[in-house]
Amino acid sequence: MSVIRTVTGPLAAAFVTGPVLAHEHLVADLRRDTDGEAALLPGAHAAPVTAELAALREEFGLALVVELTCRGMGRDVATLTRISRESDVAVVAATGWYYEAFHPAEVTAARDADELAAVLVREIENGIDGTGVSPGVLGEVGTHGDVIGAAEEKTLRASARAAVRTGLSLATHCHLGHGGLAQLAVLAEEGLPAHRVSLGHQDLLDDPGVHRRLAQAGAYIAFDTVGKENYQSDATRLRLLLSLLEAGHADRVLLSCDISRHGYLTAEGGQGYGHLFRSFLPQLRAAGADDDLIDLMTRRNPVRFLTGTRTEETR
Repeated sequence: MSVIRTVTGPLAAAFVTGPVLAHEHLVADLRRDTDGEAALLPGAHAAPVTAELAALREEFGLALVVELTCRGMGRDVATLTRISRESDVAVVAATGWYYEAFHPAEVTAARDADELAAVLVREIENGIDGTGVSPGVLGEVGTHGDVIGAAEEKTLRASARAAVRTGLSLATHCHLGHGGLAQLAVLAEEGLPAHRVSLGHQDLLDDPGVHRRLAQAGAYIAFDTVGKENYQSDATRLRLLLSLLEAGHADRVLLSCDISRHGYLTAEGGQGYGHLFRSFLPQLRAAGADDDLIDLMTRRNPVRFLTGTRTEETR
C-alpha cells in the first residue's frame, strides 16, 4: 500500500480522493531588505490560510496540500499541523534548501554535500525540530539560472542523496522557470529516477521544447504559479499547458498556485489558493479538457509523484 507522509501522520494514497495542490506555502518568511511583504506568518496569517483551505475542501473537495517551505524559508511544522487539523485538509511538509539567496549559514559551513545530506536524512528519519513531524518530500530545492552555481549544486546533490536514501521524492525551484535541464542532469548523476522529480515553475518558461524534453525524460513538469499574473499571464500558461498536453504528456503535469505572501490571500484581495479551481481549470475545460484529464493532473499525478509510483504501475 502506497503511503504519503503528512504532518498528522501517514495517509494511504488510496484515501486521497480529491484534488491536490502540488506546490504551496502555508507558513513562510522570505522577507528581505528589498521585500518586506513576502511572508505568511503563523500569528498574523494562519487563520485566513486555514479558512481558505477549509472553504476549498467544502467547495472542491481539496484533499491535500504539498507545502514546500523548507530550511531557511521560515518553516513552522507546528503551525502546519494546526492548519491541517483545523481545515481538515492533509498537508505534506518539506525539507531541503531554497536557492542561494536564502541559504542559511549551515550550507556555507558544511564541508560537502554528504554532510548536508546527513542533515536532511536525520530530519526525515527523526522528525523536524523535535516535533516528531517528518517531511514527506524534498523541496523546494532551488537554483537560479541555466547554469548551477557551486553552493546550489551542493544543496541539490545533498537533497538528491537524501531522496535516494529515504525514498522521498524531490521538488525543485527553477528560478523563473530556468535551469530544469541542468537540475535534472545533476539529479540523474546522483541516481534519483526522473519519475521522483518535479521541476518547478515551468509555467514561467515560455519554451514548449524544454517542457517536452523534461517530460520525455520522465520528470514531472510543475505549472505551479497559476494566477501569478505579474510573472506570467494565465493565457500564456494555458497555451503552454495545452502544447504539453497535445504532445502526449498529461501524465507528467502538476498544477498549483505557489501562494507565498500574504498579499495573495483572498482576505487581502489576492487570488488565493483557490484560483486554480475557480479560474484556471474552467478555462482549461473550455479548451477541451474533460473531468478525467483534470483528475489526472490534480490528483493522480501528484499522488504518484509523492509515492514515487511509476506511471506504468497505475495503468
